[in-house]
Amino acid sequence: MTYFAGEYDVAVIGAGHAGIEAALAASRLGCRTAIFTINMDAVGNCPCNPSIGGTAKGHLVRELDALGGEMGKTADECFLQSRMLNRGKGPAVHSLRAQIDRRKYSDTMKHKLELQENLELKQAEITSIEKADGGYLLTTQMLAQYLCKTVIIATGTFLGGRIYVGEVSYESGPDGMFPATKLAESLKTIGLPLRRFKTGTPARMLRRSIDFSDLEVQKGDEPPQPFSYETESLGENKVDCHITWTNDRTKQVILENIHRSPLYAGRIEGVGPRYCPSFEDKVMRFSDKPRHQLFIEPCGENTEEMYLQGMSSSLPEEVQLKFYRTIKGLENCVMMRPAYAIEYDCVDPTAMNATLEFKELPGLFGAGQFNGSSGYEEAAAQGFVAGVNAALKVQNKAPFVLTRANSYIGTLIDDLVTKGANEPYRMMTSRSEYRLLLRQDNADERLTPIGYELGLISESRYQKFLKKQELKKAEIKRLKSTTIAPSDELNAMLVSRETSEVTTGIRLIDLLKRPQLDYECLAEFDTDRPDLEQNLFEQVEIEIKYEGYIQKQIKQVEQMKKLESKLLPVDFDYKQLNGLRLEAQEKLNKIKPLNIGQASRISGVSPADVSVLLIWLAANKGK
Repeated sequence: MTYFAGEYDVAVIGAGHAGIEAALAASRLGCRTAIFTINMDAVGNCPCNPSIGGTAKGHLVRELDALGGEMGKTADECFLQSRMLNRGKGPAVHSLRAQIDRRKYSDTMKHKLELQENLELKQAEITSIEKADGGYLLTTQMLAQYLCKTVIIATGTFLGGRIYVGEVSYESGPDGMFPATKLAESLKTIGLPLRRFKTGTPARMLRRSIDFSDLEVQKGDEPPQPFSYETESLGENKVDCHITWTNDRTKQVILENIHRSPLYAGRIEGVGPRYCPSFEDKVMRFSDKPRHQLFIEPCGENTEEMYLQGMSSSLPEEVQLKFYRTIKGLENCVMMRPAYAIEYDCVDPTAMNATLEFKELPGLFGAGQFNGSSGYEEAAAQGFVAGVNAALKVQNKAPFVLTRANSYIGTLIDDLVTKGANEPYRMMTSRSEYRLLLRQDNADERLTPIGYELGLISESRYQKFLKKQELKKAEIKRLKSTTIAPSDELNAMLVSRETSEVTTGIRLIDLLKRPQLDYECLAEFDTDRPDLEQNLFEQVEIEIKYEGYIQKQIKQVEQMKKLESKLLPVDFDYKQLNGLRLEAQEKLNKIKPLNIGQASRISGVSPADVSVLLIWLAANKGK
């Protein structure tokens, strides 16, 4: 028999990366919040790679921190090694990645939840959600019932989770946890459009069984950069990573056993991530490649487990060990945890709007892998947005929506709710048409004022941010007004950098505009340079060098804003609009875009369809 256990403003189902950010955001905004997890020892678990950030993902973490989220701070507290990726490319794709101690990360996040005012952390499996007066009624496995004004579903890969290793298959969550088997049916009952996705993880090896002597060492940056704008210093890198490669023998083992892969035997029905395939999938899809890169990464300071980045698999355990042992350095490896694939239920994200609230179920939100995305960082970003919006809904305040023009988080959510996800969605820099504006170095400039307005950035932090902006403006003004006289030493440096000499005085800003020059090489000639943070110098230099391109993107943003200012009715039946193609009518009725800009990004809505919408809006102006 069920019993009534309490009421909450916001309930979060799942305490992974999405659930954590959702619960912290909602409770910090003053809502009485509960976060439910099947196993309290798995709060903030990192069941796949022991790292935070990476290409485009580092942008998400920086943006989350600028808004007042927690992932960046905790990654800094648990960091083992930090590297800025893509330094050989332009600043738009520079992305921070940090190896972390995965157990410490989990413990740290759990403790932050326990200490947070207005928040209760509960170990309980939610088995059903029902619509009720005043919100939703949640029932646990132990038959406790909670009435909640709003609910955020952040179930990760637990919902209907099933593990596959060769011919073996069984119900399970990640890392041997219990799955959430009953909740899926309840979600279908209330009308959520669920489907099956699949992901996987590599094996973990015993450190002392690996021969590192001939492997390429991958060291961290010195000094290492933090994610959080509040972290002053990380100290020194604590670990090294290593690189090795597969070979023809590795490939041969895969080809001889491919029939034993559940993916190729047809036992897995879920759609896997195209950009992070299993190793056997790599071998089959890229048969012309003679080898594949493998990164060996430590899982923590106080464990001997090593993670094999790039080598996920669902082949039988004995086959895994056989192909791993063909790789240089792993000839005598001892497997501590086998690789596995996991299949799980998630929702069609086009059923939600940009606040991550379900269109047909007010007060119900989704976040993270439940929404069809992949990755810790994508999950945390969505969790934050869902948590903020759930709190604002309870407080009868205007919703919080980020855009493609101001953030990668806005791009991520816009892609999900307008284009949907036919496979686990992964954030990439190429997904943003404004990536030169949305750099990881200026996330605070773009989003800290928004976080402050929400109430999630402290007054002291905001004042520090304003001071930084003043210093930046002063530095640009100084560069414009400071002239350097020609000299033999200056010209010798210019020639060594393969740029033209100067014969008259030249402004510092004009020197810095030259692609061959940077702040560092100008230091000895810039005698009045102020002592500023390296991040500030980086921002100034990027904005000066790329000024023309940045202005071009700003104009593109303004053009898109004009389209997004043309609002569409949310209750219109597009089948009534002559001139629209049938596919466009169906897609527009499904997505119900808020404006012309969003409509133009829907797959299946052509430029000709957009023209029809514009003409129709003009003809019905004021109606």
